Amino acid sequence: MSSGSSSTLTPSAAAWRDYDPVACALPGMFLGDLALTGSVPEECDRLWELGARRVRLSGVVDLADTGTPDAAARTVRTLSLVRDLTARAVLVEWDLRPDPGRGPTAAEDISRLLSHLQPPQRIEGEGVDESAAADALRTWRNGHYLGKCLWRQGPGFVQIRDRRWGDLRRFTVDEPHYQEAIERLAYGAPAESVPADALADFREERLVLAVGGLEWWLPYRVNRWIQEAMTI
Repeated sequence: MSSGSSSTLTPSAAAWRDYDPVACALPGMFLGDLALTGSVPEECDRLWELGARRVRLSGVVDLADTGTPDAAARTVRTLSLVRDLTARAVLVEWDLRPDPGRGPTAAEDISRLLSHLQPPQRIEGEGVDESAAADALRTWRNGHYLGKCLWRQGPGFVQIRDRRWGDLRRFTVDEPHYQEAIERLAYGAPAESVPADALADFREERLVLAVGGLEWWLPYRVNRWIQEAMTI
């Protein structure tokens, strides 16, 4: 399983010790502009241990430019940083460019699919309807909360809880090759490297996103429930 460790595909990040922009302006709150050259899990651990609670990622998550392996890997890596930092309740500032080739509802569709992640600062790009993008971003911000789409490893099983579509969709996965598929997909994997039946089921439930030649796992992992399990 790759964890997105190529430094040539890496965004940098500005980091602060607090969520509040006013507090972030105080002396000692800015942690600096950091090059994220390690794997995504390593860099998320490092940011958290440094005390980062607000992170601004460089570049754009460009779903309109994923035609080359490097471009797809770069997009998956940045999305993975957004996902894994969201799981830690870090405020992530990032920009999103939908693929206009998906039609006039591209911004709305991708905002629903990614609505469990911290909302971006902007949704924009050539061919993207500005009004539709603004509406999609407003809905995303108003509807975002932690725990909207997550997974947790149990003893011999994985549980996935998905509320992106308005209701609770809960899945328990105990087949070993499905769990292996999740590990492979976590930081992007070619479709042919994932068991076909597992990938087909994940696609049907919209738990993966196709990014160029890669399939990327959407839910974020939690180590403990944010609320009591009965109320999630």
